[in-house]
Amino acid sequence: MPNLPIKRHVALQPLSRDHHHGLLFCWKIRSGVKRGIDISRMEAHAIWFWNTHLDPHFMEEEELVFPILGKENELIQQALAEHAELKKMFSKEDMDYEFLNELQVALEKHIRFEERILFNEIQEVASPEQLAMVDQHNATIQEELEWEDDYWNWKS
Repeated sequence: MPNLPIKRHVALQPLSRDHHHGLLFCWKIRSGVKRGIDISRMEAHAIWFWNTHLDPHFMEEEELVFPILGKENELIQQALAEHAELKKMFSKEDMDYEFLNELQVALEKHIRFEERILFNEIQEVASPEQLAMVDQHNATIQEELEWEDDYWNWKS
């Protein structure tokens, strides 16, 4: 039986779209490493991605979504530990190819965990009021910005 797409509650869909952008970021870093792109270009992209996308995304999850299960929940503890580790990784100075590869592997693993396990559990236990609060916050989210240096593009 083929893997069916996960039915995500409308309130969590913007966070899932963020996860898609995170997976694209991982692919771009993998592509850049494979092509031997100058480290400074990928490091600048990583810093930008953290500041404009990932840090606000983590804050939204931690403030609005994770409380649905509570701090004592094992899945929330895992997600918070991974957030802390990724924050530390994104703040590293002097990245190299090996580190960038480790970074994208860690981020992809985290995103897969949240999408396949954590968000499914949250959807199961969240009250309509809790989901409405998350959805109400989504209405204030700004438009996504794109990184201008497309180093991952084979034609660049």
